[in-house]
Amino acid sequence: MKLDPFYLIVDSAAWIERLVPLGVRLVQLRIKDLDEAGLRAEIRKAKALCARHQCQLIVNDHWRLAIEEGCDFIHLGQEDMQAADLSRIRAAGLRLGLSTHDDAELETALAVKPDYIALGPIYPTILKKMKWAPQGLERIGEWKRRVAPTALVAIGGLNPGRLESVFAAGAGSAAVVTDITLNADPESRTREWIEKTGRWR
Repeated sequence: MKLDPFYLIVDSAAWIERLVPLGVRLVQLRIKDLDEAGLRAEIRKAKALCARHQCQLIVNDHWRLAIEEGCDFIHLGQEDMQAADLSRIRAAGLRLGLSTHDDAELETALAVKPDYIALGPIYPTILKKMKWAPQGLERIGEWKRRVAPTALVAIGGLNPGRLESVFAAGAGSAAVVTDITLNADPESRTREWIEKTGRWR
């Protein structure tokens, strides 16, 4: 499958309401600390917003709620994948993206036959404390050779100035969190990402 080259990751439906109407076509809702009722409300609102703006919503981690709310795409980290009911996820028709950081995780992910594989962090990132060193551009090329024809997402420390190198190395999509959400003008930065990734769309 081909993903949009601009893969936005946010932690609330409010961010989706703010940024998706600018032309975002691929967004992940990644919420870590919220009760089930709150999560369900956020997923439901995000789904409606994305449907209105022809944007693909990917729900991070919460696969049961994603199924119940009629979503069609989820993303799982390695630990979440181990605990998830993959047969139920597939039976529900959900597409699946998986995180990878090293060779062992890649082999585990490939065995599941996901719709995309994410590699990170490519560059140093402030999003969360990582036990893995930055992967670098060469690792993107290596992963691309190993996962093909599965889609490859690069994540971690990305900004518009690094996109040329990331796509040239073999990534099909570039995921971004803090370069937009911590920017002084998230709307302008989002428009910049949309413009810069246009040639790979």
